[in-house]
Amino acid sequence: MEHYVNRYYITEVDRYVDTIYCHHAVMGEKFIPEHEHKKGQFLYTEGGVVYLNTPQQSYFLPARHYIWIPAGVRHSIHPSTPEVIMRNLYFPVYEYDDAFFTQTAIYPVNDLLMELMMFTNRWNGNIRPEEESRYAIAKAFKMLLPELSKGALPLALPYPDDSRLLKIVEYLDEHVSDSIGFKQIADRFGISERSLARLFQRELNMSFIQYFTILRMLKGLKLLLDDKLSINEVAAKVGYSSLPTFSNTFTKIVGVRPSEYVKHRSLWDR
Repeated sequence: MEHYVNRYYITEVDRYVDTIYCHHAVMGEKFIPEHEHKKGQFLYTEGGVVYLNTPQQSYFLPARHYIWIPAGVRHSIHPSTPEVIMRNLYFPVYEYDDAFFTQTAIYPVNDLLMELMMFTNRWNGNIRPEEESRYAIAKAFKMLLPELSKGALPLALPYPDDSRLLKIVEYLDEHVSDSIGFKQIADRFGISERSLARLFQRELNMSFIQYFTILRMLKGLKLLLDDKLSINEVAAKVGYSSLPTFSNTFTKIVGVRPSEYVKHRSLWDR
């Protein structure tokens, strides 16, 4: 039986500089408020979808993926249900660390990484260097991450600062099922197409079509995982009349075909 999250662990993580902190727990609540750590964080979740917000971006953490959160990055955690299980490992920062550990990013979890992570399920709390066997295993886990985590997935959307763009992305969020073109948005909000294109690139570092496509896929993931809809139903709800087009786009962005999500959904939700 899993433990429930105790807020105490948030401060306990950084109590000792050189320890690796391990924490497996059921969320037991609707969110964990904004905080940061002096250690880098590996976060994997089971039993639902998790949104993780930083001051710059909103990340979507689906099943069978983990997020790496570098030391010093402020973040809050918002699960789709309090029954979501979190599996956390917090690692000290070293000068010789790979550049991989400086970027907040989401990666798929392969079978080897899953086995290594589940091996740590028996541990909770600080793992000290003098505990040579456990510490060596946990440290090796961290060192293997860059090698086992190829291809960060764009499962995040940045927050715009510009008030005009804020209204536009709110509108897009509410109309993912509609067929919306770039010119239509420019006309609706009274902005020239050239200015709107520049606004997306400057504020979000992506084009309108890139933003809207990722938004639709994130909505599609949530519908597949949370609402248990069929692939056909999901495709229609995020604006795709062609199932092959939706499936191909989903695969390109998420890294796995929607049929694979449906196939393994019951396993991931245990």
